[in-house]
Amino acid sequence: MVSFRPGIVVLLLLFLVGCWNPFAPTEGQLDGVVSLTLTEQRTPDEVLQNFRYAYIYRDSLVYSGLFDTSFIFLYYDPDIGGTGGYNYWGLDTELRTTGRLFRTFDNFTLVWNATIAEDTSQNGIISLTKTFDLSIGGEHISGNAVFDFIGDSSETWRITRWQDESF
Repeated sequence: MVSFRPGIVVLLLLFLVGCWNPFAPTEGQLDGVVSLTLTEQRTPDEVLQNFRYAYIYRDSLVYSGLFDTSFIFLYYDPDIGGTGGYNYWGLDTELRTTGRLFRTFDNFTLVWNATIAEDTSQNGIISLTKTFDLSIGGEHISGNAVFDFIGDSSETWRITRWQDESF
């Protein structure tokens, strides 16, 4: 006859329950609708999927892996020269700025809409112009973003330039 040991059963149940977090969102789902998983960044579209993941989950580690070391962010500054013009910053400022943004706000929604331009004519660089909708803490921004991507020897793509055209 097999003897029943309740202590072993209780320990086994505690172990199994201990591995499950009832408060964690289901992997790949946000609000039960959005399918969102990390990619290996084998294409520019996969980089943008990871970009979206980083924003929605406020993941600065994933975000930092999106960019090449030569990265430049271009944005329109209405205060330049009285009539406005483009200004820029590099990778360090981008990571610090976005890290602060992730710590300051709890809710982000980013939707990539249409690809309105694609240029593969540059040697080894792919340029995409995407429309987007971004909501941060109740504020909504829509516009265009122009991204330049470069692949490395391990076939991983990263962003080298991002021009924000949401002014």
